[in-house]
Amino acid sequence: MSEGYKWLLNTFNSAKWQKIGTERRAGVCVPLFSVHSHKSSGIGEIPDLKLLIDWCGSAGLSVLQLLPLNDTGFDFSPYNAVSTFAIDPMYIRLGNIKDAELRKYRSAISKLKREFPAGKERVDYGIKSSKMELLRKIYDSAGTGSDSFRNYVSANIHWLKYYALFKVLTSLNSGKEWMDWDIAYKYLSPANLLRLSEIHKREIEFHYWVQWQLFEQLQTVREYARRKNVFIMGDLPFLVSRNSADVWAYKNYFKLGLSSGAPPDMYFAKGQKWGMPPYDWGHISADNYGYIRARLRYAENFYDMYRIDHFVGLFRVWTMNASNNESGEPEGAFDPPDESVWDIHGREIIRIMCESSGMLPCAEDLGTVPDCSPPALRDFGITGMNVQRWEKSGNGFGSFLPADEYRENSIAVISTHDSSSFPEWYEKEAGTVDATAFSSLCRAKGYGKESIEVLTEMLFEPAENSDRLQWRKEISNVFVLMQAFGKPFDEISDVAGLYLLSYNEKKAFADYIGASSASGKVTVSLIKKNLKKIFSANSIFSIQLLSEYLFTDSKIVRSMKYHRINSPGTISSLNWSSVIPLSLEQIIESGVSATVRQIALSSGRR
Repeated sequence: MSEGYKWLLNTFNSAKWQKIGTERRAGVCVPLFSVHSHKSSGIGEIPDLKLLIDWCGSAGLSVLQLLPLNDTGFDFSPYNAVSTFAIDPMYIRLGNIKDAELRKYRSAISKLKREFPAGKERVDYGIKSSKMELLRKIYDSAGTGSDSFRNYVSANIHWLKYYALFKVLTSLNSGKEWMDWDIAYKYLSPANLLRLSEIHKREIEFHYWVQWQLFEQLQTVREYARRKNVFIMGDLPFLVSRNSADVWAYKNYFKLGLSSGAPPDMYFAKGQKWGMPPYDWGHISADNYGYIRARLRYAENFYDMYRIDHFVGLFRVWTMNASNNESGEPEGAFDPPDESVWDIHGREIIRIMCESSGMLPCAEDLGTVPDCSPPALRDFGITGMNVQRWEKSGNGFGSFLPADEYRENSIAVISTHDSSSFPEWYEKEAGTVDATAFSSLCRAKGYGKESIEVLTEMLFEPAENSDRLQWRKEISNVFVLMQAFGKPFDEISDVAGLYLLSYNEKKAFADYIGASSASGKVTVSLIKKNLKKIFSANSIFSIQLLSEYLFTDSKIVRSMKYHRINSPGTISSLNWSSVIPLSLEQIIESGVSATVRQIALSSGRR
């Protein structure tokens, strides 16, 4: 064990660190929908994870991090799920169904595979309903009398009964949200729950059966990973969709009049409004956090570690009125509003989460971070995240934080599922500022539209991308910036902050990783140097998106350098639908694993 990380063995999560070990580890992060194998039907499937585990072994990686696998709603966002427990049926492999005679369905399964070929540029989410139709036919001819199925239902009935009935009632109500159902369905009495459960017994059991099949397939993958010495990290969405089984069944656990989001910052000038209702922690705690404990216990069936999504929201979450705000401005407030209680409030929830399972928690502590968050992470022995492009040293002109100054209890990453890829960032975003953020800062100083246009033309190069602004070379210091505004430093300190973080950023980054920045373009050499830099970080874990590793192949980087998973704050078919253009079999054969393995070994990671 590394001496540098042994202090983690003396934290609240010491037993979990004993199990995982305090070695420097490297890993890969993957949304299952974005990969596929020759056996996949339309989308990455749970058994495909075995190929990823094999690839991890050959690449010298010991952590496989997954984006959430929860059953999704209309937008197919894994962070806007209709259940915090249920796995999405689209990830099931029909050919691996347990306790069913599949011979008579082989033709239908093959036909489905032809209708939804895997490996297209975007996921065709029609695969979900088509799979469900075929699953229903298989279920109707399969037996449900096995001990394994009965034991599964018995152990999970506390959430299955609500999830399955929610799915049935949604279908009966033509897909309407539960808020638009008749009162008898919207607010269930215990007697009505029993009555409806009996009337729709067969349909309800079908959803039990599907979740059992998913459970079995995912547990098989977990056992395979253990044999291959690869840890699986799951991802638990911080919130759940307003139109979800959880909110419908446990309305008192949520503040339905509010919407969660994120406050305005330099990256999202208007803030973010997510739509999901925030938790009513008073009612959840009154029930001894049973809801939180149960979801962690279920996840423990599949994962060794888990990512706490929006960790900072455990202390306080940004909330807005749930009704539409026609002005579009980020009106909102933190809940709870009293900053003096944030630390106690958050630590209580974190303690409950840590006590409720044997999984090692890892935190996504990005965004506007309260002062109480870093000490809590250290005390509990939880890793945070250090995102390379956002880690600045404070020395000005885009200076990056030295890799040896990253937190020991952190995961060092190049990109996230909510950011652009490294090639896109380096070529299109480094050295720029968000146009909306700049305009908002100017408006706050009393500038009108015409004045802002004049300032923009004076300070920035003509842009082909209207969302990003590139500083003119002649804006070479803060004094020139002050002259442009005609204001003293204290009145433009926020704009100066943007300037100091971004001006000359591309050259600063190239110097940081020891690369030439003459062309300003991404090369395989630049990508490899950057991987070596992020692997050299002081962080105990270095986990990169699969795409960041694939960019070490010159042919691959040319074909997918702008591969992006999600653009926060936007509703688009481009979100949560991007597919890696190579099959997992091709990735294994590509030779990328040898490159990654050499970098991992040279950095002392495994």
